Amino acid sequence: MSDKIEETVGIKHEVATFGAVDYAVCGLLLLVSTVIGLYHACRGGRQRTAREFLLADRTMTCLPIALSLTATFQSAIAILGAPAEVFRFGTEFWFLGCSYFLGLLIPAHVFLPVFYRLGLTSTYQYLELRFNKTVRILGTATFIFQMMVYMGVVLYAPALVINTVTGIDVWLSVLGLGLVCIVYTTLGGIKAVIWTDVFQTVVMVAGQVAVIAVSAGQEGGIVAVWRTAASNDKIAGIDLNPDPTERHTFWTLCVGGTFVMVALFGTNQAQVQRYLSSRSERQARFACYMVLPCQQLMMVIGCLLGLVMHVRYRECSPLRMHLVSSHDQLVLYFVMDVLQDLPGLPGLFVACLFSGSLSTISSAFNSLAAVTMEDFIRPSCTHLTEERAAFFSKLLALGYGLLCLGLAYLASQMGSIMEAALSIFGIVGGPLLGLFCLGMFFPCATPQGAIVGLFVGLAMAFWLGIGRLLIMPVRTPASALVSLPKACQDASSTPIAGPLLTSPSLLFSSNLAEHFIAPDVVFSTTASIEHRSTNMLATEHAGKIGLEWFYSLSYMWYAAHGAATVVLVGLFDT
Repeated sequence: MSDKIEETVGIKHEVATFGAVDYAVCGLLLLVSTVIGLYHACRGGRQRTAREFLLADRTMTCLPIALSLTATFQSAIAILGAPAEVFRFGTEFWFLGCSYFLGLLIPAHVFLPVFYRLGLTSTYQYLELRFNKTVRILGTATFIFQMMVYMGVVLYAPALVINTVTGIDVWLSVLGLGLVCIVYTTLGGIKAVIWTDVFQTVVMVAGQVAVIAVSAGQEGGIVAVWRTAASNDKIAGIDLNPDPTERHTFWTLCVGGTFVMVALFGTNQAQVQRYLSSRSERQARFACYMVLPCQQLMMVIGCLLGLVMHVRYRECSPLRMHLVSSHDQLVLYFVMDVLQDLPGLPGLFVACLFSGSLSTISSAFNSLAAVTMEDFIRPSCTHLTEERAAFFSKLLALGYGLLCLGLAYLASQMGSIMEAALSIFGIVGGPLLGLFCLGMFFPCATPQGAIVGLFVGLAMAFWLGIGRLLIMPVRTPASALVSLPKACQDASSTPIAGPLLTSPSLLFSSNLAEHFIAPDVVFSTTASIEHRSTNMLATEHAGKIGLEWFYSLSYMWYAAHGAATVVLVGLFDT
């Protein structure tokens, strides 16, 4: 399965490749996903009406909807990113789970009843009922822009990481995922999307749990892993620092994270459309409740995987030894390292990543088809029959699927511009949340105030995000300030064959972490380095003034900043 080059300090330097069993596991995932789509295309009403295609005739129960909501949130980027975050900075990221409580209860009791009782298909129909058609079109156009930019990245970026670590061709992954997703989304509608999400959720959990079980066993068990991580200060306590420029504190993760979750689960069409497909409002609310333990489970799995990675590589990181070129590759490198002698399990984890991509992309296809049909086509074609609407909805899903493949190719040519693309998803969500809050909570708000508020909110959000990207300097890794152990020095000087160091496109991942996800400390392997970097960071924060302080705002506050701007400007203009 792999060719051994050398072994140093417990790390095997190998160019890992897939075997036949691994390819079979990945192929089985794609086959089952396609079969689910074909099954729902041929049973029941056979997706003959737009209501069935986009809302499953409002017949879904809470369990599949809850698992579908979990799968949509858990993209391949999140599966690769959360363990890498814990590996680098410890379990402080775990406190994001606290934001799920209000982040799910508020949508369940505030936004969901409004959308469900109005019988909406597109959440942006509410904006016309509350304000006017112009506000509705602007909201829809903003959402379409958000999802189109994100689709190409969420399809291409994981494929690139998989290619650099396993050798699977990038465009084989992109085309395989894209075409399978197009087939089952176009033929099976939202019902196929939800049930494939259920299957893919099981695959995602199984893949990550298998890696944790094997790797923790190699390190002496979960208890031993926890003790070692604690001795290296990787088990974080509660940081009550109120400074909003601190990347992760209790307040940024719990309060700032709540705004992120409300924007995602309360107003994002891809998520709300699942609530609206429930057979009753009660079922929709229960689905929202059930997402909470599901998301907590996924958070625990990601954190445990990150801790096991830290224990295995606490002396010599693959990144510092030039075995990988970005933090995004660490998880998959770890998987290939740990599971290389167990045929099929690496394939299961890559299938887990494929599942993350499929669930996110299929949701995007279906939600984009829904808002385009309901917000642009139906208002212009008032005599459109349900059968014709269903046909056009399928064409829209097909068209957005093909567009996604084109955007993935465009993403491969963008290089560092992709850094901004990955942040657009979060930057746009805040102003959209603010627009809905302005309509629901402030009866005095006018259409003109909503339009001005949205434009100013988007302008401020992009100014903050792009300004941080272009102006804030990339800090020198703390690990670069400390000499490597002798064994790591010997290993890092050894040329490593394979694509890991020869793919310049990968640089966007590392730079992205610098600007938007990890601007404070790039990497460290010992508690002393962490302590030194923290002291350096405190000194940097103390000297920030004006725009530099503004650009240093933690990315977890972006949604709250955008929403507050829209509401305040909208009220002021009113």
